[in-house]
Amino acid sequence: DIEETFTERLIGLTEMFPESLRNFMGTVTTYAWKTTKWTYGFSQSALWIMTTAATIAVLPVMLENERSQMVEQQKQQERQILLGPHAAVSGQQGMFPGMMPQSPPGMAPPPPPS
Repeated sequence: DIEETFTERLIGLTEMFPESLRNFMGTVTTYAWKTTKWTYGFSQSALWIMTTAATIAVLPVMLENERSQMVEQQKQQERQILLGPHAAVSGQQGMFPGMMPQSPPGMAPPPPPS
């Protein structure tokens, strides 16, 4: 009883196929491996580019939003200090003395003061 190793058995099985088919399959396997490696490298580069571009595009917007919220909070605190604790809550934002309140969309504007 002669026992074959797994590798010897695979090599023996490949000999039953013609040389041209073995060469073709070797070429196909090589190109498939190269394509897989290229795709992996390309996807890494593309992911890096998209991540950095998104960071550069989104980060300034987030920082500006935060800054405007801080400015609004400071204005509310100033109103609260100057006019009392209920002034910051009850005052309409964006209103200056003498301005007419804006009506919600779909409603008629209020009549002008007489």
